[in-house]
Amino acid sequence: MARKIIIDTDPGQDDAVAILLALGSPELDLLGITCVAGNVPLPLTSKNARVICELAGRTDVKVFAGCEKPLQRRLVTAENVHGKTGLDGIELPDPTMPLQEMHAVDFIIETIRAEAPGAVTLCPLGPLTNIATALQRAPDIAPKIAEIVLMGGAYFEVGNTTPAAEFNIHVDPQAAEIVFKSGIPLVVMPLDVTHKVLTTRARVEAFRALGTPVGHAVASWTDFFERFDMAKYGSQGAPLHDPCVIAYLIRPELFEGRHINVEIEIQSELTMGMTVADWWRVTKRAPNAMFMGRADAEGFYQLLTERIGRL
Repeated sequence: MARKIIIDTDPGQDDAVAILLALGSPELDLLGITCVAGNVPLPLTSKNARVICELAGRTDVKVFAGCEKPLQRRLVTAENVHGKTGLDGIELPDPTMPLQEMHAVDFIIETIRAEAPGAVTLCPLGPLTNIATALQRAPDIAPKIAEIVLMGGAYFEVGNTTPAAEFNIHVDPQAAEIVFKSGIPLVVMPLDVTHKVLTTRARVEAFRALGTPVGHAVASWTDFFERFDMAKYGSQGAPLHDPCVIAYLIRPELFEGRHINVEIEIQSELTMGMTVADWWRVTKRAPNAMFMGRADAEGFYQLLTERIGRL
């Protein structure tokens, strides 16, 4: 029985790879894609999600536009990383498949209410605005969500957007706080994990060698945003952040972490959006998240290449 998921996303190139991994994996039943403002503004994220579905030949996937700005803060975007479209690196045609008329938050609420308790897993790849809004608007859905597997935060790697904060949490820390205090089982893919799954020349060329339009697009996207991270970190490649969420759903044994307490800093402008992870369990605060710390990079890229090759 395929696992029912909703991907909540702000595509970006690594979001695109995550969506493609889900579409290439029969273990997952993608109920819909909900879009949020993040890497680029909402009109582009909701366009990009449809571009990705059409690239994969999956015009049947329903795509919904959600919140266009964070709960309380001004929107911060990341065109410096992802390019002005969010999917720079290859020219792809504008989508012809429609955007759904329903708001993403309403889709999340209605879907979770309609499905059996524990049937739906939420997979946020961007800021948590849509998820937090749904939980605020419909508190009854929280106990029905199987789990939330998200990309966001950092502990040992600290921040990539401010000295203390990772981008997705930094964009909407108030939303993150709602999600982390919700009592829903959480699995967190922080920078500590994503920085262990770096692209290499061989890994990028393996996508290209698939000889498919999807493989070519993935290679072109990774080529594009790799340049930014290699310059920033002095690394040999770039982390593919968001596909870690989907890879975990398919092959959880690729990742190791600890069930710990994670709090979101929302008081201090200096450390706003920091994920304060009690990795060493030095507080008495109750654990609320499986916070990942290690990944099998070889296994991750083998899975990714094999599944993207199916599209």
